[in-house]
Amino acid sequence: MADETAGRLGATIGSLWGKTQEALGLKNPVVPVVRLYGAITAEQKPGRINIQSVGPLLEKAFKMKRAEAVAIVINSPGGSAVQSRLVSNRIRQLADQHRKRALIFIEDAAASGGYFIAVAGDEVIADPSSIVGSIGVIFAGFGFEEAIAKIGVKRRIHTAGKNKSMLDPFVAEKKADVERLKMFENDIHKVFIDHVKMHRGSKLKAPDDKLFTGEWWTAVRGLELGLVDALGDMHSELQKRYGEDVKLVPIKARRPMFSMPSFGFSSQVSEGIGADIISAVEDRALWSRFGL
Repeated sequence: MADETAGRLGATIGSLWGKTQEALGLKNPVVPVVRLYGAITAEQKPGRINIQSVGPLLEKAFKMKRAEAVAIVINSPGGSAVQSRLVSNRIRQLADQHRKRALIFIEDAAASGGYFIAVAGDEVIADPSSIVGSIGVIFAGFGFEEAIAKIGVKRRIHTAGKNKSMLDPFVAEKKADVERLKMFENDIHKVFIDHVKMHRGSKLKAPDDKLFTGEWWTAVRGLELGLVDALGDMHSELQKRYGEDVKLVPIKARRPMFSMPSFGFSSQVSEGIGADIISAVEDRALWSRFGL
């Protein structure tokens, strides 16, 4: 009932706002839209989220004078803890600096690092079937020591520093290495937890041992837990708030006007294709954790 009342109130305010602007001869309200899609990594290529690629887009959106708010659409399975924090902090800094509301809209997923970014918004609105949460840290790898032993390969490695070869996949796992890794993960997990608590605060409706286990939920459950503020989609929500004539302005990166053609199949091209294949596999692994 409360949600329905809030929705009707928002629609009424949006309608009144639109009529007021029309009566005063003002232009239609404007909301810039920044879309953050893909894994969060420092890698500079399409389909990646990082401060270098996203920062200029956020700055352009928040500097738009006619806009009262900026819509940020997130669709990410997570990734780099550092890049997640940098982007999240930049959103909050720009929103405060320009005194504009940062409205976060979640599509398929804002999980792990994606959720780290999302909490910087003044409000987090998600599709009922969106995936949210996954507030945890993961490190995954492989052990090949038995495989190379079967084919008669011996591992030769020389280091300066006894821990330089920690978690080498071609030697047996060491208990001390695992303990050191767990300490590393716990430090990052605490940064994540503190960040969520700082931005969500009293909105959180469940104890730490429920929210911060790395578990993820649909947005329907996330609303009950206080991880999101409302259920909905960007277009409907913005029309409720700013009227049906609201103008959404996509903020996109500029593409180069010219690109040099390439001929033949150089070693650089081969290496590039190999790197792309590895990136695609990593992306698939990130998304598949959430059934997407």
